[in-house]
Amino acid sequence: MDLRSTYLGIELASPLVASASPLTADLDTLRRLEEAGAAAVVLPSLFEEQIEHEEVELHDTLELGAHSFGEALTYFPEMDDYNTGPRRYVEHVAAAKEALSIPVIASINGVTPGGWIRYAELLQAAGADAIELNVYAVETDAYASAASVEDRTLRLVSRVRAAVTVPLAVKVGPYYTAFANVAQRLADARADGIVLFNRFLQPDIDLETLTVTPELRLSSRDELRLPLRWIAILTGRVPISLAATSGAQTAEDVVKLVLAGADAVMIASQLLRSGPDLLRELTTGLGEWLETREYESLAQAKGSMSQAACGNPHAFERAQYVRTLVEYQTGARGAPE
Repeated sequence: MDLRSTYLGIELASPLVASASPLTADLDTLRRLEEAGAAAVVLPSLFEEQIEHEEVELHDTLELGAHSFGEALTYFPEMDDYNTGPRRYVEHVAAAKEALSIPVIASINGVTPGGWIRYAELLQAAGADAIELNVYAVETDAYASAASVEDRTLRLVSRVRAAVTVPLAVKVGPYYTAFANVAQRLADARADGIVLFNRFLQPDIDLETLTVTPELRLSSRDELRLPLRWIAILTGRVPISLAATSGAQTAEDVVKLVLAGADAVMIASQLLRSGPDLLRELTTGLGEWLETREYESLAQAKGSMSQAACGNPHAFERAQYVRTLVEYQTGARGAPE
């Protein structure tokens, strides 16, 4: 079965991509992911705050004992012990490119416009096949409008696009008033793809210590429906690659996303639970489903259940919401089905 898909203009052996996680931070595990069937890998994000923090620590280290006796100079650690900045990440990109034959996608989570551009240029130079802009910001300014937040992201994409030539994907959250418009404007800004959707860390309150605590939970299958819906809506309408992330755990999940129109299905949480061999199961299951239904290729099936292609386009909109509620209420009251 021909499972090839094209994402960001890059031909993949299948739509299955190992998304950013601790697994893609390790070179040996990256090799295992490729052997198990990953068509591409996304490396963990390079966070600008981490680099800034390390640079401050380096400054403090260099200043330690600077006003003491000359012998204090021997207290300085060797360069390899405190080298900071994106060097290690760049080295990981280069090592991954050398070790793997599949595309390697680097990821950036910046803060300042200069930071985004600087690191994008470095990652392109390191050999990354594509760059994912991991847009993660919780907007708490009561005077920041939705339009200003969107414009900031679009300016970011335009500036990075002007600085690098490798394909760009933008990983965004779902909290936009008019997401279809945002997707179109990202395409206009020359982004090559959108990753739907970023999962925001939701803090909790510890009642014993009365502190706010971060809590990271792996995604569940219920979260699949949000990217599925929007991929189905955007497929065939916005000229941009679409990748699904969050919730895909089984071959059936992958099939659903492909039918909705996904060019890539990114897996992280279930790989952390099950290990790289999960990719073999997903690849086999995807191929068997297509073959059983007499598809000749994945391309033939992709997007066949998108809003533009399916027989009931309203299924992805408000009308289906009303119908579902009515059917649930009548069913709950014991009405005949």
